[in-house]
Amino acid sequence: MAKIKIKQIGSPIRRPESQKKILIGLGLGKMNRVVEREDTPEVLGAIAKLPHMVKIVD
Repeated sequence: MAKIKIKQIGSPIRRPESQKKILIGLGLGKMNRVVEREDTPEVLGAIAKLPHMVKIVD
């Protein structure tokens, strides 16, 4: 499977607990962190729920 790089661009401060848990599930939590994940429907769904906090980088 293909890999995608995800960068956190928003802070989890003053966000709902569910959004914080999604970030932790992606392996993020601190600003400007970049992680590499498999390109699966589960990961893409998590990214879709947090468009204001994460972005896909090249």
